[in-house]
Amino acid sequence: MKHLIIAGAILVPVIVGAQESSEVTLVSSILADLQLVSFAQNIEYCGYVGFNTDGQLIASKPTRGDEGSCLADDPYHIKVITASYHTHGGHSFDYINEVPSGEDMEGDADEGIDGYVATPGGRLWYIDSVEMIASQLCGIQCLPVDPAFVEGENGHIAESYSYYDLVIRLAD
Repeated sequence: MKHLIIAGAILVPVIVGAQESSEVTLVSSILADLQLVSFAQNIEYCGYVGFNTDGQLIASKPTRGDEGSCLADDPYHIKVITASYHTHGGHSFDYINEVPSGEDMEGDADEGIDGYVATPGGRLWYIDSVEMIASQLCGIQCLPVDPAFVEGENGHIAESYSYYDLVIRLAD
């Protein structure tokens, strides 16, 4: 199912699958706002989404990471964490940052939650930590794009990757 989400002044197309559409809407909005800050500072930002004690879906305040990683602060106001979210910072020739990393998938799996990743090219990925599959919810330019982004630099980007396939792709 395809939805159009208004995040500030940006129209964000999102394909909703197994994950809850309200969660995707919330995460898309957060990541759309964080992308520009993440590009300007060339660092990752991360956090969590989940439910508070009243059963409302909420997000934690974003945590500032560094150029290649981010460790979110514990979300004291989220009772049940359902997913993580993070940006991949600004475009870099040193990283294949248009896909989630194996470490992204492992971190979510270790916490027993799913995850969302925004890339410099404006892609939004969903990480299913049970199946260990990363799938694009929306492709290039569906979130804000880093002005330094070079389309095609990372080669062909598939719609989804298994953990194994992603680790092999990133090792090349």
